[in-house]
Amino acid sequence: MTADTQVLAGRPVRRIGFGAMQLPGPRVFGPPRDRDAALAVLRRAVQLGVNHIDTAQYYGPDVANELIHAALHPYPDDLVLVSKVGGQRDAEGGWIPAQRPDELRQGVEDNLRSLAVERVDVVNLRVMGEEEGGPEARVPFEDQLQMMVKLREEGLIGGIGLSNVTIEQTRTALARTDIACVQNNMSLLHRDDEPLLELCREHEIPFVPFFPLGSAFPGMPKVTEHPEVRAVADRLGATPAQVGLAWLLEHSANVLLIPGTSSLAHLEENLAASGVELDAAARSSLDQLAG
Repeated sequence: MTADTQVLAGRPVRRIGFGAMQLPGPRVFGPPRDRDAALAVLRRAVQLGVNHIDTAQYYGPDVANELIHAALHPYPDDLVLVSKVGGQRDAEGGWIPAQRPDELRQGVEDNLRSLAVERVDVVNLRVMGEEEGGPEARVPFEDQLQMMVKLREEGLIGGIGLSNVTIEQTRTALARTDIACVQNNMSLLHRDDEPLLELCREHEIPFVPFFPLGSAFPGMPKVTEHPEVRAVADRLGATPAQVGLAWLLEHSANVLLIPGTSSLAHLEENLAASGVELDAAARSSLDQLAG
């Protein structure tokens, strides 16, 4: 592998991919504001070398996957499609758990249908805690993992990923099976999962931060608004978003990024982060930021 590639489920991918979460309408629900623009973003991403797209059938629902299919099918041979199961949407767009083994199977089948593939390259098991679904929604992690292994053995998925997991759950999974990737919340300003990142590095597992620049959700720090990030960006002639993404790429070689956008300009800005080099002064000042 080169410096800008990493192995994901046995296949080489560029370290900056694309996340499809922002393609549907507001709150990741319903159709996009501009369908043609969404299709153009997907096609441009692949033109620029993206070969790792992260999606979910419940983005929309069905909207993100339908757009990916409309824009890119038949898919390029080197494109790795990663989806996730474990959640659903209610009629108002609320996020609800779907973690029973039969629901996980249905989730994979929904992805196969909407993406029009016989096998999804990687499917992340998106774990929901009591704070998201309530205690009645909890399904033992081992039961969920067992179903994911069965789906892989049946050839419906190529690799098993984990999302929103604890380090203990990751260790449990590693004792049971191979794990293709781990996808958890991490950014320059939010580093609670450093121990999990280190565990993944030890096992040569790609770590895929979601919300790599923070989030629009209240209370989550926004990387692009931090004064020090802005100062570094100004000095280096980059944007704050590029600095935040470049820091993650330099922070650990097993990091894969999936920044999402519905804008062609932002897409090209995000992908150009791979060419931003942080000097020693920048790394020192950014390394001290957290929380």
